[in-house]
Amino acid sequence: MKLRLHAIAGTLALLTISTFWISTVFSEIFGSHQTIAQVKTAVLYGMALLIPAMATAGATGASLGRGWKLPQVAAKSRRMKIIAANGLLILLPSAVFLAVKAQSGQFDGVFYAVQALELCAGAVNITLLSKNLRDGLALARRRRARSAA
Repeated sequence: MKLRLHAIAGTLALLTISTFWISTVFSEIFGSHQTIAQVKTAVLYGMALLIPAMATAGATGASLGRGWKLPQVAAKSRRMKIIAANGLLILLPSAVFLAVKAQSGQFDGVFYAVQALELCAGAVNITLLSKNLRDGLALARRRRARSAA
């Protein structure tokens, strides 16, 4: 059960961040200021889904990895620390700031600088979560092979 919850939470987190990132890029390229404001507001509200998914993935991953001495487990743990710090220190504050600025129609240089930072930090988290997914699938195959033997 814990393994399934971990997989669901991690996948949900990766898909949510990817959706935020893609929606942001498309709204910036093709959308009006109103569309951008709607996307920035949706991203902020989406944190109510993302934060519990990330917390669940982190907690279940730590529990599942306890006692394993494999390099993939250590790598996943290191990446999760970066993902969490990136989210708490850059992505969450950026989401709040950008939603407030966009809702008030303030699309200035500061808005776009923070937007660029948010996109970079989001790309980092997407990359790290994708690597965790890859390693998690490898560990699951290993776990199945051990239990079948």
